[in-house]
Amino acid sequence: MNPDRIRHTAGSASLFAALLAGALPAAAQQDATPPDLRSIVAMETSDLVGVVGRYSADREALLRRWDVAYSSDRRERLRTFYEGWLQQLDGLDVDGLGLEGRIDHVLLRSELRYELELLEREGRLAAQLQSLVPFISTIAALQEARRDLAPVDPREASVVLQDLADEVDHLRTALEASLDATEGEATVPSPIVALRAARAVGSLRRDLEDWYGHYAGYDPLFTWWAESPYLVVDSALAGYVVFVRERLVGVGSGGEEPIVGDPIGADAMRSDLEHEMIAYTPEELIAIGEREFAWCEAEMVRASRDMGFGDDWHAALEHVKTLHVAPGEQPDLVRDLAWEAVAFLQERDLLTIPPLAEEVWRLEMMSPEMQKIAPFFLGGEVIQVSFPTDGMAHEDKLMSMRANNVHFSRATVHHELIPGHHLQGFMTRRYNPHRRAFGTPFWGEGWALYWEMRLWDMGFPATAEDRMGMLFWRKHRAARIIFSLKFHLGEMTPDEAIDFLVDGVGHERASATAEVRRSFNGSYSPLYQAAYMIGGMQIRALHSELVESGQMTDREFHDAILQGGTMPIEMVRARLTGEAPSPDFVASWEFDESN
Repeated sequence: MNPDRIRHTAGSASLFAALLAGALPAAAQQDATPPDLRSIVAMETSDLVGVVGRYSADREALLRRWDVAYSSDRRERLRTFYEGWLQQLDGLDVDGLGLEGRIDHVLLRSELRYELELLEREGRLAAQLQSLVPFISTIAALQEARRDLAPVDPREASVVLQDLADEVDHLRTALEASLDATEGEATVPSPIVALRAARAVGSLRRDLEDWYGHYAGYDPLFTWWAESPYLVVDSALAGYVVFVRERLVGVGSGGEEPIVGDPIGADAMRSDLEHEMIAYTPEELIAIGEREFAWCEAEMVRASRDMGFGDDWHAALEHVKTLHVAPGEQPDLVRDLAWEAVAFLQERDLLTIPPLAEEVWRLEMMSPEMQKIAPFFLGGEVIQVSFPTDGMAHEDKLMSMRANNVHFSRATVHHELIPGHHLQGFMTRRYNPHRRAFGTPFWGEGWALYWEMRLWDMGFPATAEDRMGMLFWRKHRAARIIFSLKFHLGEMTPDEAIDFLVDGVGHERASATAEVRRSFNGSYSPLYQAAYMIGGMQIRALHSELVESGQMTDREFHDAILQGGTMPIEMVRARLTGEAPSPDFVASWEFDESN
Protein backbone atom coordinates (compact mmCIF):
# COMPACT_ATOMS: atom_id res chain seq x y z
CA MET A 1 0.00 0.00 0.00
CA ASN A 2 1.13 3.55 -0.71
CA PRO A 3 0.15 5.54 2.45
CA ASP A 4 0.70 8.89 0.69
CA ARG A 5 -1.92 7.95 -1.86
CA ILE A 6 -4.53 7.57 0.84
CA ARG A 7 -3.40 10.03 3.50
CA HIS A 8 -4.66 13.08 1.63
CA THR A 9 -8.22 11.96 2.27
CA ALA A 10 -8.21 12.96 5.92
CA GLY A 11 -8.54 16.68 5.28
CA SER A 12 -9.84 17.00 1.76
CA ALA A 13 -13.52 16.89 2.71
CA SER A 14 -13.07 20.13 4.64
CA LEU A 15 -12.26 21.93 1.39
CA PHE A 16 -15.83 21.85 0.14
CA ALA A 17 -17.19 22.97 3.50
CA ALA A 18 -14.76 25.92 3.46
CA LEU A 19 -15.57 26.88 -0.13
CA LEU A 20 -19.24 26.94 0.77
CA ALA A 21 -18.66 28.76 4.04
CA GLY A 22 -20.51 31.84 2.84
CA ALA A 23 -23.70 29.79 2.66
CA LEU A 24 -23.32 28.26 6.12
CA PRO A 25 -24.63 29.50 9.46
CA ALA A 26 -22.07 31.23 11.67
CA ALA A 27 -21.59 28.17 13.90
CA ALA A 28 -20.88 25.93 10.92
CA GLN A 29 -18.50 28.53 9.44
CA GLN A 30 -16.49 28.47 12.64
CA ASP A 31 -16.16 24.68 12.39
CA ALA A 32 -14.99 24.74 8.77
CA THR A 33 -11.22 24.49 8.33
CA PRO A 34 -9.32 26.58 5.75
CA PRO A 35 -9.20 25.00 2.30
CA ASP A 36 -6.20 22.85 1.47
CA LEU A 37 -6.00 22.96 -2.30
CA ARG A 38 -2.91 20.78 -2.29
CA SER A 39 -4.93 17.81 -1.03
CA ILE A 40 -7.24 18.06 -4.03
CA VAL A 41 -4.41 18.56 -6.51
CA ALA A 42 -2.58 15.54 -5.07
CA MET A 43 -5.59 13.27 -5.30
CA GLU A 44 -5.11 10.58 -7.90
CA THR A 45 -7.98 10.41 -10.37
CA SER A 46 -8.94 7.57 -12.64
CA ASP A 47 -7.74 7.55 -16.25
CA LEU A 48 -11.19 6.21 -17.15
CA VAL A 49 -13.39 8.89 -15.57
CA GLY A 50 -14.42 10.10 -19.02
CA VAL A 51 -14.89 6.56 -20.33
CA VAL A 52 -17.20 5.53 -17.50
CA GLY A 53 -19.07 8.82 -17.76
CA ARG A 54 -19.58 8.30 -21.48
CA TYR A 55 -20.82 4.74 -20.92
CA SER A 56 -23.31 5.87 -18.26
CA ALA A 57 -24.62 8.76 -20.38
CA ASP A 58 -25.00 6.59 -23.49
CA ARG A 59 -26.70 3.79 -21.59
CA GLU A 60 -29.17 6.16 -19.94
CA ALA A 61 -29.96 7.71 -23.31
CA LEU A 62 -30.64 4.30 -24.84
CA LEU A 63 -32.90 3.29 -21.97
CA ARG A 64 -34.92 6.48 -22.45
CA ARG A 65 -35.24 5.76 -26.16
CA TRP A 66 -35.99 2.04 -25.86
CA ASP A 67 -38.56 2.21 -23.09
CA VAL A 68 -40.90 -0.76 -23.65
CA ALA A 69 -40.16 -3.49 -21.10
CA TYR A 70 -39.71 -7.02 -22.47
CA SER A 71 -39.41 -5.73 -26.06
CA SER A 72 -37.22 -8.07 -28.09
CA ASP A 73 -35.96 -5.15 -30.21
CA ARG A 74 -35.00 -3.31 -27.04
CA ARG A 75 -33.03 -6.32 -25.82
CA GLU A 76 -31.25 -6.64 -29.15
CA ARG A 77 -30.30 -2.98 -29.24
CA LEU A 78 -28.95 -3.11 -25.69
CA ARG A 79 -27.08 -6.34 -26.44
CA THR A 80 -25.35 -4.68 -29.37
CA PHE A 81 -24.48 -1.73 -27.15
CA TYR A 82 -22.99 -3.80 -24.32
CA GLU A 83 -21.09 -6.13 -26.65
CA GLY A 84 -19.62 -3.17 -28.54
CA TRP A 85 -18.45 -1.56 -25.32
CA LEU A 86 -17.00 -4.85 -24.08
CA GLN A 87 -15.06 -5.32 -27.31
CA GLN A 88 -13.63 -1.82 -27.09
CA LEU A 89 -12.76 -2.25 -23.42
CA ASP A 90 -10.99 -5.55 -24.00
CA GLY A 91 -8.81 -3.82 -26.59
CA LEU A 92 -7.69 -1.09 -24.20
CA ASP A 93 -4.01 -0.88 -23.16
CA VAL A 94 -4.44 -1.61 -19.45
CA ASP A 95 -0.71 -1.50 -18.69
CA GLY A 96 -0.70 2.27 -19.20
CA LEU A 97 -3.43 2.89 -16.63
CA GLY A 98 -2.88 3.94 -13.02
CA LEU A 99 -4.38 2.13 -10.05
CA GLU A 100 -7.71 3.99 -10.16
CA GLY A 101 -7.99 3.44 -13.91
CA ARG A 102 -7.28 -0.27 -13.62
CA ILE A 103 -9.95 -0.57 -10.94
CA ASP A 104 -12.45 1.19 -13.20
CA HIS A 105 -11.44 -1.10 -16.06
CA VAL A 106 -12.31 -4.18 -13.99
CA LEU A 107 -15.53 -2.60 -12.69
CA LEU A 108 -16.77 -1.59 -16.14
CA ARG A 109 -15.88 -4.96 -17.64
CA SER A 110 -17.79 -6.72 -14.85
CA GLU A 111 -20.78 -4.40 -15.31
CA LEU A 112 -20.97 -5.02 -19.06
CA ARG A 113 -20.85 -8.78 -18.65
CA TYR A 114 -23.53 -8.66 -15.99
CA GLU A 115 -25.82 -6.49 -18.11
CA LEU A 116 -25.55 -9.07 -20.88
CA GLU A 117 -26.47 -11.79 -18.40
CA LEU A 118 -29.51 -9.76 -17.27
CA LEU A 119 -30.67 -9.46 -20.89
CA GLU A 120 -30.53 -13.24 -21.17
CA ARG A 121 -32.63 -13.54 -18.01
CA GLU A 122 -35.14 -11.02 -19.34
CA GLY A 123 -35.45 -13.06 -22.52
CA ARG A 124 -36.23 -16.17 -20.50
CA LEU A 125 -38.81 -14.28 -18.44
CA ALA A 126 -40.40 -12.90 -21.61
CA ALA A 127 -40.76 -16.45 -22.92
CA GLN A 128 -42.52 -17.44 -19.68
CA LEU A 129 -44.92 -14.52 -20.09
CA GLN A 130 -45.88 -15.45 -23.62
CA SER A 131 -48.98 -17.42 -22.62
CA LEU A 132 -50.32 -14.58 -20.47
CA VAL A 133 -49.05 -11.55 -22.40
CA PRO A 134 -48.76 -12.61 -26.06
CA PHE A 135 -49.31 -9.01 -27.23
CA ILE A 136 -46.01 -7.54 -25.98
CA SER A 137 -44.63 -7.32 -29.50
CA THR A 138 -47.80 -5.62 -30.82
CA ILE A 139 -47.67 -2.73 -28.36
CA ALA A 140 -43.90 -2.52 -28.54
CA ALA A 141 -44.07 -2.21 -32.34
CA LEU A 142 -46.48 0.73 -32.09
CA GLN A 143 -44.38 2.65 -29.57
CA GLU A 144 -41.06 1.88 -31.25
CA ALA A 145 -42.37 2.96 -34.65
CA ARG A 146 -43.33 6.26 -33.04
CA ARG A 147 -39.84 6.54 -31.55
CA ASP A 148 -38.46 5.94 -35.07
CA LEU A 149 -40.62 8.87 -36.27
CA ALA A 150 -42.33 6.59 -38.78
CA PRO A 151 -45.62 7.95 -40.21
CA VAL A 152 -48.76 6.36 -38.78
CA ASP A 153 -51.66 5.14 -40.93
CA PRO A 154 -54.77 5.97 -38.85
CA ARG A 155 -56.94 3.32 -40.45
CA GLU A 156 -54.34 0.58 -40.01
CA ALA A 157 -53.78 1.71 -36.42
CA SER A 158 -57.51 1.33 -35.69
CA VAL A 159 -57.41 -2.24 -37.01
CA VAL A 160 -54.39 -3.07 -34.82
CA LEU A 161 -56.18 -1.67 -31.78
CA GLN A 162 -59.39 -3.56 -32.46
CA ASP A 163 -57.50 -6.81 -33.02
CA LEU A 164 -55.60 -6.20 -29.79
CA ALA A 165 -58.83 -5.69 -27.84
CA ASP A 166 -60.22 -8.91 -29.29
CA GLU A 167 -57.03 -10.78 -28.39
CA VAL A 168 -57.19 -9.60 -24.78
CA ASP A 169 -60.86 -10.56 -24.47
CA HIS A 170 -60.31 -14.00 -25.99
CA LEU A 171 -57.30 -14.61 -23.76
CA ARG A 172 -59.26 -13.71 -20.65
CA THR A 173 -62.17 -15.92 -21.67
CA ALA A 174 -59.84 -18.87 -22.27
CA LEU A 175 -58.16 -18.42 -18.92
CA GLU A 176 -61.48 -18.21 -17.11
CA ALA A 177 -62.57 -21.43 -18.77
CA SER A 178 -59.29 -23.09 -17.79
CA LEU A 179 -59.70 -21.98 -14.18
CA ASP A 180 -63.25 -23.31 -14.04
CA ALA A 181 -62.24 -26.60 -15.64
CA THR A 182 -59.10 -27.37 -13.66
CA GLU A 183 -59.72 -25.50 -10.40
CA GLY A 184 -56.28 -23.92 -10.63
CA GLU A 185 -54.24 -27.03 -11.34
CA ALA A 186 -51.41 -27.67 -13.83
CA THR A 187 -52.68 -25.70 -16.83
CA VAL A 188 -52.96 -22.46 -14.83
CA PRO A 189 -49.83 -20.25 -14.65
CA SER A 190 -48.11 -20.03 -11.29
CA PRO A 191 -48.73 -16.97 -9.08
CA ILE A 192 -45.14 -15.84 -9.69
CA VAL A 193 -45.58 -15.79 -13.47
CA ALA A 194 -49.02 -14.21 -13.06
CA LEU A 195 -47.61 -11.43 -10.88
CA ARG A 196 -44.94 -10.66 -13.50
CA ALA A 197 -47.65 -10.69 -16.16
CA ALA A 198 -49.90 -8.27 -14.25
CA ARG A 199 -47.01 -5.85 -13.85
CA ALA A 200 -46.02 -6.23 -17.50
CA VAL A 201 -49.57 -5.55 -18.72
CA GLY A 202 -49.79 -2.47 -16.51
CA SER A 203 -46.56 -1.18 -18.03
CA LEU A 204 -47.73 -1.96 -21.58
CA ARG A 205 -50.99 -0.15 -20.92
CA ARG A 206 -49.00 2.97 -20.01
CA ASP A 207 -46.90 2.55 -23.16
CA LEU A 208 -50.04 2.36 -25.27
CA GLU A 209 -51.47 5.44 -23.56
CA ASP A 210 -48.25 7.31 -24.35
CA TRP A 211 -48.39 6.20 -27.99
CA TYR A 212 -52.05 7.16 -28.38
CA GLY A 213 -51.62 10.52 -26.66
CA HIS A 214 -48.88 11.46 -29.11
CA TYR A 215 -51.35 11.50 -32.02
CA ALA A 216 -54.82 12.00 -30.52
CA GLY A 217 -56.09 15.52 -31.02
CA TYR A 218 -53.03 16.58 -32.98
CA ASP A 219 -54.02 14.47 -35.99
CA PRO A 220 -57.80 14.80 -36.51
CA LEU A 221 -57.90 11.83 -38.90
CA PHE A 222 -56.08 9.64 -36.39
CA THR A 223 -58.53 10.61 -33.67
CA TRP A 224 -61.51 9.88 -35.95
CA TRP A 225 -60.25 6.35 -36.67
CA ALA A 226 -58.48 5.37 -33.44
CA GLU A 227 -60.32 6.94 -30.52
CA SER A 228 -63.07 4.36 -30.16
CA PRO A 229 -60.92 1.21 -30.54
CA TYR A 230 -58.28 2.70 -28.25
CA LEU A 231 -60.82 3.24 -25.46
CA VAL A 232 -62.02 -0.34 -25.95
CA VAL A 233 -58.54 -1.86 -25.74
CA ASP A 234 -57.57 0.35 -22.80
CA SER A 235 -60.61 -0.87 -20.90
CA ALA A 236 -59.83 -4.47 -21.87
CA LEU A 237 -56.25 -4.17 -20.60
CA ALA A 238 -57.37 -2.56 -17.34
CA GLY A 239 -59.88 -5.35 -16.75
CA TYR A 240 -57.33 -7.98 -17.67
CA VAL A 241 -54.87 -6.68 -15.06
CA VAL A 242 -57.59 -6.89 -12.39
CA PHE A 243 -58.51 -10.40 -13.53
CA VAL A 244 -54.92 -11.66 -13.44
CA ARG A 245 -54.25 -10.09 -10.04
CA GLU A 246 -57.43 -11.44 -8.46
CA ARG A 247 -57.79 -14.87 -10.08
CA LEU A 248 -54.19 -15.88 -10.78
CA VAL A 249 -52.09 -13.94 -8.26
CA GLY A 250 -54.65 -14.10 -5.45
CA VAL A 251 -55.11 -10.45 -4.54
CA GLY A 252 -57.82 -10.09 -1.92
CA SER A 253 -60.72 -7.67 -1.73
CA GLY A 254 -58.53 -5.12 0.03
CA GLY A 255 -56.26 -4.90 -3.00
CA GLU A 256 -53.11 -6.07 -1.21
CA GLU A 257 -50.99 -8.59 -3.10
CA PRO A 258 -49.99 -11.81 -1.39
CA ILE A 259 -46.26 -12.15 -0.87
CA VAL A 260 -45.39 -14.17 -3.94
CA GLY A 261 -41.78 -13.26 -4.57
CA ASP A 262 -39.67 -14.27 -7.53
CA PRO A 263 -36.86 -16.71 -6.63
CA ILE A 264 -34.03 -16.62 -9.17
CA GLY A 265 -32.47 -20.03 -8.48
CA ALA A 266 -28.95 -21.26 -7.80
CA ASP A 267 -27.41 -20.50 -11.20
CA ALA A 268 -28.54 -16.87 -11.24
CA MET A 269 -27.47 -16.52 -7.60
CA ARG A 270 -23.93 -17.62 -8.48
CA SER A 271 -23.86 -15.15 -11.34
CA ASP A 272 -24.97 -12.32 -9.06
CA LEU A 273 -22.28 -13.22 -6.51
CA GLU A 274 -19.65 -13.17 -9.24
CA HIS A 275 -20.79 -9.70 -10.27
CA GLU A 276 -20.61 -8.52 -6.65
CA MET A 277 -17.10 -10.02 -6.41
CA ILE A 278 -18.05 -12.34 -3.54
CA ALA A 279 -15.89 -15.48 -3.59
CA TYR A 280 -18.38 -17.54 -1.59
CA THR A 281 -21.26 -19.85 -2.53
CA PRO A 282 -24.82 -19.11 -1.36
CA GLU A 283 -24.57 -22.05 1.00
CA GLU A 284 -21.38 -20.67 2.56
CA LEU A 285 -23.03 -17.28 3.06
CA ILE A 286 -26.02 -18.92 4.73
CA ALA A 287 -23.62 -20.68 7.10
CA ILE A 288 -22.04 -17.31 7.94
CA GLY A 289 -25.49 -15.86 8.58
CA GLU A 290 -26.41 -18.76 10.87
CA ARG A 291 -23.20 -18.35 12.83
CA GLU A 292 -23.77 -14.60 13.28
CA PHE A 293 -27.40 -15.28 14.22
CA ALA A 294 -26.24 -17.63 16.99
CA TRP A 295 -23.72 -15.04 18.26
CA CYS A 296 -26.47 -12.43 18.46
CA GLU A 297 -28.75 -14.77 20.38
CA ALA A 298 -26.03 -15.52 22.93
CA GLU A 299 -25.43 -11.78 23.40
CA MET A 300 -29.17 -11.21 23.75
CA VAL A 301 -29.22 -13.71 26.59
CA ARG A 302 -26.38 -11.82 28.31
CA ALA A 303 -28.24 -8.51 27.92
CA SER A 304 -31.44 -10.15 29.16
CA ARG A 305 -29.67 -11.32 32.30
CA ASP A 306 -28.35 -7.82 32.92
CA MET A 307 -31.89 -6.48 32.58
CA GLY A 308 -33.19 -8.95 35.16
CA PHE A 309 -35.04 -11.30 32.80
CA GLY A 310 -32.70 -14.26 33.11
CA ASP A 311 -32.26 -16.27 29.89
CA ASP A 312 -35.65 -15.16 28.51
CA TRP A 313 -34.42 -12.72 25.86
CA HIS A 314 -37.90 -12.64 24.33
CA ALA A 315 -39.25 -11.14 27.56
CA ALA A 316 -36.37 -8.66 27.74
CA LEU A 317 -37.01 -7.63 24.14
CA GLU A 318 -40.72 -7.20 24.86
CA HIS A 319 -39.79 -4.84 27.70
CA VAL A 320 -37.53 -2.80 25.40
CA LYS A 321 -40.41 -2.43 22.93
CA THR A 322 -42.47 -0.65 25.59
CA LEU A 323 -39.78 2.03 26.01
CA HIS A 324 -41.01 4.35 23.30
CA VAL A 325 -41.68 8.08 23.37
CA ALA A 326 -45.17 9.53 23.45
CA PRO A 327 -47.03 10.33 20.22
CA GLY A 328 -45.62 13.46 18.63
CA GLU A 329 -42.20 13.21 20.29
CA GLN A 330 -40.43 10.93 17.81
CA PRO A 331 -38.87 13.76 15.72
CA ASP A 332 -37.18 15.18 18.83
CA LEU A 333 -35.83 11.73 19.67
CA VAL A 334 -34.39 11.27 16.18
CA ARG A 335 -32.73 14.68 16.31
CA ASP A 336 -31.09 13.95 19.66
CA LEU A 337 -29.93 10.51 18.56
CA ALA A 338 -28.41 11.96 15.40
CA TRP A 339 -26.45 14.54 17.39
CA GLU A 340 -25.33 11.89 19.87
CA ALA A 341 -23.86 9.71 17.10
CA VAL A 342 -22.00 12.63 15.49
CA ALA A 343 -20.52 13.66 18.85
CA PHE A 344 -19.34 10.10 19.50
CA LEU A 345 -17.58 9.95 16.11
CA GLN A 346 -15.97 13.38 16.38
CA GLU A 347 -14.70 12.88 19.92
CA ARG A 348 -12.79 9.81 18.72
CA ASP A 349 -11.64 11.32 15.40
CA LEU A 350 -13.04 8.34 13.49
CA LEU A 351 -13.75 10.08 10.18
CA THR A 352 -14.21 13.45 8.50
CA ILE A 353 -17.74 14.91 8.81
CA PRO A 354 -18.04 18.06 6.68
CA PRO A 355 -20.08 20.73 8.49
CA LEU A 356 -22.34 21.04 5.46
CA ALA A 357 -23.25 17.36 5.80
CA GLU A 358 -24.43 18.05 9.35
CA GLU A 359 -26.42 21.07 8.21
CA VAL A 360 -28.39 19.76 5.24
CA TRP A 361 -30.01 16.54 6.43
CA ARG A 362 -33.75 16.77 6.96
CA LEU A 363 -36.53 14.82 8.64
CA GLU A 364 -39.91 13.84 7.24
CA MET A 365 -42.65 11.65 8.69
CA MET A 366 -43.56 8.50 6.78
CA SER A 367 -47.12 8.03 5.53
CA PRO A 368 -49.28 5.20 6.90
CA GLU A 369 -49.33 3.64 3.41
CA MET A 370 -45.54 3.65 3.21
CA GLN A 371 -45.27 2.13 6.69
CA LYS A 372 -47.02 -1.00 5.38
CA ILE A 373 -43.91 -1.62 3.24
CA ALA A 374 -41.25 0.06 5.40
CA PRO A 375 -42.23 -0.19 9.07
CA PHE A 376 -38.91 1.27 10.25
CA PHE A 377 -36.87 4.34 9.33
CA LEU A 378 -35.54 4.98 5.83
CA GLY A 379 -32.67 7.36 5.31
CA GLY A 380 -30.28 9.39 3.29
CA GLU A 381 -30.26 13.17 3.15
CA VAL A 382 -33.87 12.92 4.32
CA ILE A 383 -34.57 10.52 7.16
CA GLN A 384 -38.13 9.20 6.90
CA VAL A 385 -39.47 8.49 10.36
CA SER A 386 -41.97 5.72 10.96
CA PHE A 387 -44.38 6.44 13.83
CA PRO A 388 -48.18 6.38 14.29
CA THR A 389 -50.54 8.91 12.74
CA ASP A 390 -54.05 9.70 13.91
CA GLY A 391 -55.56 8.01 10.87
CA MET A 392 -54.07 4.58 11.60
CA ALA A 393 -56.03 1.81 13.30
CA HIS A 394 -55.37 1.70 17.05
CA GLU A 395 -53.65 -1.70 16.83
CA ASP A 396 -51.38 -0.42 14.05
CA LYS A 397 -50.52 2.65 16.16
CA LEU A 398 -49.38 0.52 19.08
CA MET A 399 -47.39 -1.79 16.86
CA SER A 400 -45.63 1.12 15.15
CA MET A 401 -44.65 2.62 18.51
CA ARG A 402 -43.32 -0.71 19.74
CA ALA A 403 -41.36 -1.33 16.55
CA ASN A 404 -39.77 2.14 16.69
CA ASN A 405 -38.96 2.34 20.39
CA VAL A 406 -36.11 4.41 21.81
CA HIS A 407 -33.50 1.65 21.84
CA PHE A 408 -34.34 0.27 18.37
CA SER A 409 -34.22 3.85 17.08
CA ARG A 410 -30.86 4.49 18.72
CA ALA A 411 -29.46 1.66 16.60
CA THR A 412 -31.15 2.96 13.45
CA VAL A 413 -30.57 6.71 13.27
CA HIS A 414 -26.79 6.54 12.79
CA HIS A 415 -27.35 3.83 10.14
CA GLU A 416 -29.55 6.19 8.12
CA LEU A 417 -27.78 9.53 8.70
CA ILE A 418 -24.18 9.97 9.93
CA PRO A 419 -21.97 7.97 9.54
CA GLY A 420 -24.43 5.95 7.43
CA HIS A 421 -26.40 6.62 4.29
CA HIS A 422 -26.61 10.40 4.41
CA LEU A 423 -22.85 10.81 4.75
CA GLN A 424 -22.34 8.19 2.02
CA GLY A 425 -24.52 10.07 -0.41
CA PHE A 426 -22.99 13.40 0.52
CA MET A 427 -19.46 12.13 -0.18
CA THR A 428 -20.16 10.09 -3.31
CA ARG A 429 -21.69 13.13 -4.99
CA ARG A 430 -18.37 14.94 -4.40
CA TYR A 431 -15.74 12.26 -4.90
CA ASN A 432 -15.53 9.87 -7.86
CA PRO A 433 -19.20 10.39 -8.77
CA HIS A 434 -18.63 8.43 -12.00
CA ARG A 435 -18.50 5.27 -9.86
CA ARG A 436 -22.17 5.55 -9.04
CA ALA A 437 -22.49 3.45 -12.20
CA PHE A 438 -21.03 0.59 -10.14
CA GLY A 439 -23.39 0.95 -7.19
CA THR A 440 -23.72 -2.11 -4.98
CA PRO A 441 -25.58 -2.75 -1.71
CA PHE A 442 -22.46 -4.47 -0.37
CA TRP A 443 -20.86 -1.01 -0.31
CA GLY A 444 -24.03 1.00 0.38
CA GLU A 445 -25.70 -1.10 3.07
CA GLY A 446 -22.45 -2.78 4.10
CA TRP A 447 -20.94 0.56 5.16
CA ALA A 448 -23.90 1.42 7.39
CA LEU A 449 -23.94 -2.07 8.91
CA TYR A 450 -20.17 -1.95 9.46
CA TRP A 451 -20.73 1.10 11.67
CA GLU A 452 -23.29 -0.79 13.76
CA MET A 453 -20.57 -3.39 14.40
CA ARG A 454 -17.83 -0.81 14.94
CA LEU A 455 -19.86 1.26 17.39
CA TRP A 456 -20.77 -1.91 19.28
CA ASP A 457 -17.09 -2.78 19.59
CA MET A 458 -16.35 0.74 20.87
CA GLY A 459 -18.98 0.64 23.64
CA PHE A 460 -21.61 2.85 22.01
CA PRO A 461 -24.49 0.97 23.67
CA ALA A 462 -24.38 2.42 27.18
CA THR A 463 -27.03 0.22 28.82
CA ALA A 464 -28.31 -3.34 28.56
CA GLU A 465 -31.43 -1.94 26.86
CA ASP A 466 -29.23 -0.20 24.28
CA ARG A 467 -27.39 -3.46 23.69
CA MET A 468 -30.68 -5.27 23.19
CA GLY A 469 -31.75 -2.64 20.66
CA MET A 470 -28.52 -2.96 18.68
CA LEU A 471 -28.61 -6.77 18.91
CA PHE A 472 -32.16 -6.86 17.57
CA TRP A 473 -31.02 -5.13 14.40
CA ARG A 474 -27.82 -7.11 14.09
CA LYS A 475 -29.73 -10.37 14.46
CA HIS A 476 -32.20 -9.07 11.92
CA ARG A 477 -29.37 -8.57 9.40
CA ALA A 478 -28.12 -12.12 10.01
CA ALA A 479 -31.67 -13.37 9.52
CA ARG A 480 -31.85 -11.49 6.22
CA ILE A 481 -28.91 -13.51 4.89
CA ILE A 482 -30.63 -16.73 5.86
CA PHE A 483 -34.19 -16.12 4.69
CA SER A 484 -33.39 -14.18 1.52
CA LEU A 485 -30.82 -16.65 0.16
CA LYS A 486 -32.89 -19.66 1.16
CA PHE A 487 -35.91 -18.13 -0.55
CA HIS A 488 -34.02 -17.59 -3.81
CA LEU A 489 -32.67 -21.14 -3.61
CA GLY A 490 -36.23 -22.43 -3.19
CA GLU A 491 -35.62 -23.58 0.41
CA MET A 492 -37.89 -21.18 2.32
CA THR A 493 -41.32 -19.71 1.57
CA PRO A 494 -42.37 -16.13 2.37
CA ASP A 495 -44.66 -17.40 5.16
CA GLU A 496 -41.77 -19.35 6.68
CA ALA A 497 -39.61 -16.23 6.46
CA ILE A 498 -42.24 -14.23 8.35
CA ASP A 499 -42.43 -16.87 11.10
CA PHE A 500 -38.63 -16.90 11.29
CA LEU A 501 -38.51 -13.15 11.86
CA VAL A 502 -41.24 -13.26 14.49
CA ASP A 503 -39.99 -16.27 16.44
CA GLY A 504 -36.25 -16.03 15.87
CA VAL A 505 -35.66 -12.27 15.84
CA GLY A 506 -38.58 -10.89 17.85
CA HIS A 507 -40.37 -8.83 15.19
CA GLU A 508 -43.96 -7.75 15.47
CA ARG A 509 -45.87 -9.87 12.95
CA ALA A 510 -47.00 -6.83 10.97
CA SER A 511 -43.41 -5.59 10.81
CA ALA A 512 -42.15 -9.02 9.78
CA THR A 513 -44.77 -9.24 7.04
CA ALA A 514 -43.83 -5.79 5.73
CA GLU A 515 -40.14 -6.72 5.83
CA VAL A 516 -40.65 -9.90 3.81
CA ARG A 517 -42.96 -8.14 1.37
CA ARG A 518 -40.36 -5.41 0.90
CA SER A 519 -37.63 -8.00 0.36
CA PHE A 520 -39.49 -9.95 -2.31
CA ASN A 521 -41.69 -7.40 -4.11
CA GLY A 522 -39.19 -6.94 -6.94
CA SER A 523 -37.81 -3.53 -5.96
CA TYR A 524 -34.66 -5.05 -4.42
CA SER A 525 -32.02 -7.16 -6.09
CA PRO A 526 -31.87 -10.81 -4.91
CA LEU A 527 -28.66 -10.26 -2.93
CA TYR A 528 -29.70 -6.94 -1.41
CA GLN A 529 -30.82 -8.19 1.98
CA ALA A 530 -27.76 -10.41 2.42
CA ALA A 531 -25.52 -7.47 1.47
CA TYR A 532 -26.04 -5.62 4.77
CA MET A 533 -24.12 -7.98 7.03
CA ILE A 534 -21.86 -9.53 4.37
CA GLY A 535 -20.73 -6.07 3.20
CA GLY A 536 -20.29 -4.97 6.80
CA MET A 537 -18.15 -8.02 7.52
CA GLN A 538 -16.03 -7.29 4.46
CA ILE A 539 -15.30 -3.73 5.61
CA ARG A 540 -14.69 -4.96 9.14
CA ALA A 541 -12.14 -7.51 7.85
CA LEU A 542 -10.48 -4.76 5.82
CA HIS A 543 -10.33 -2.55 8.92
CA SER A 544 -8.60 -5.37 10.76
CA GLU A 545 -6.10 -5.78 7.92
CA LEU A 546 -5.20 -2.10 7.51
CA VAL A 547 -6.06 -0.21 10.72
CA GLU A 548 -5.49 -2.72 13.48
CA SER A 549 -2.15 -3.53 11.84
CA GLY A 550 -1.16 0.13 12.11
CA GLN A 551 -0.93 0.82 8.38
CA MET A 552 -3.73 3.43 8.49
CA THR A 553 -5.59 5.45 11.09
CA ASP A 554 -9.33 5.10 11.55
CA ARG A 555 -9.87 8.50 9.95
CA GLU A 556 -7.67 7.72 6.93
CA PHE A 557 -9.37 4.36 6.43
CA HIS A 558 -12.94 5.61 6.64
CA ASP A 559 -12.34 8.74 4.55
CA ALA A 560 -10.59 6.68 1.88
CA ILE A 561 -13.59 4.37 1.52
CA LEU A 562 -16.07 7.24 1.25
CA GLN A 563 -13.95 9.21 -1.20
CA GLY A 564 -13.21 6.21 -3.38
CA GLY A 565 -16.81 5.90 -4.49
CA THR A 566 -19.17 2.95 -4.56
CA MET A 567 -17.84 -0.41 -5.74
CA PRO A 568 -17.62 -4.05 -4.62
CA ILE A 569 -15.58 -4.24 -1.42
CA GLU A 570 -12.83 -6.38 -2.96
CA MET A 571 -12.10 -3.43 -5.26
CA VAL A 572 -12.06 -1.15 -2.20
CA ARG A 573 -9.40 -3.46 -0.83
CA ALA A 574 -7.38 -3.24 -4.06
CA ARG A 575 -7.58 0.54 -3.95
CA LEU A 576 -6.51 0.86 -0.31
CA THR A 577 -3.67 -1.65 -0.55
CA GLY A 578 -2.45 -0.31 -3.90
CA GLU A 579 -2.66 -3.79 -5.47
CA ALA A 580 -3.88 -3.16 -9.02
CA PRO A 581 -6.28 -5.87 -10.23
CA SER A 582 -5.42 -7.78 -13.40
CA PRO A 583 -7.64 -7.26 -16.48
CA ASP A 584 -9.01 -10.79 -16.08
CA PHE A 585 -9.66 -10.33 -12.34
CA VAL A 586 -11.71 -13.01 -10.56
CA ALA A 587 -12.84 -12.53 -6.95
CA SER A 588 -10.81 -14.59 -4.49
CA TRP A 589 -10.73 -12.65 -1.18
CA GLU A 590 -11.76 -14.77 1.81
CA PHE A 591 -12.87 -12.05 4.18
CA ASP A 592 -14.66 -14.21 6.75
CA GLU A 593 -12.54 -13.66 9.86
CA SER A 594 -13.69 -16.89 11.48
CA ASN A 595 -11.74 -18.98 8.97
